[in-house]
Amino acid sequence: MAFQILLNFFIAVIWMFMNSSLTATTFIIGYLIGLILIIMTRRFFNSRLYVWRLWAAIKLTLLFFKELTLSNISVLMLVIRPKLKLQPMIFALPTELEHDWEITLLSSLITLTPGTIVLHVSDDQRTLYIHAIDVDDVDEAIDSIKNSFEKAIMEVSRA
Repeated sequence: MAFQILLNFFIAVIWMFMNSSLTATTFIIGYLIGLILIIMTRRFFNSRLYVWRLWAAIKLTLLFFKELTLSNISVLMLVIRPKLKLQPMIFALPTELEHDWEITLLSSLITLTPGTIVLHVSDDQRTLYIHAIDVDDVDEAIDSIKNSFEKAIMEVSRA
């Protein structure tokens, strides 16, 4: 992936020198030409194109902002109720993530959304213990996290 990014950057710089123009517009045009060339020669690369990982990272960021907004609204609704009928719970979330940075990212995304916090990661790094402020169904909460954050992280990290 890093090779593809450097190659694309190199093609853009060569394009700038060929046109004798050192402007941002010329660089962007050269970068787009380099991207088209890399897409045309994609079968010669061992890994998938970096553009797809970049797109997956953008989707993960948008997913986080969506979940952040929804959880903020949810916690706000809990706070403004006249009677607090909370069901706080600690539950175990089994994870399929393998790398330390993936588990750290998942833990950070869970902790940054209001109403949830990761309390502990097991020694084998296969289970996250999460405290949630209001949970009706544990299986639904686990499926929600696995189908949103964990799936998006795996899409970014896996080739």
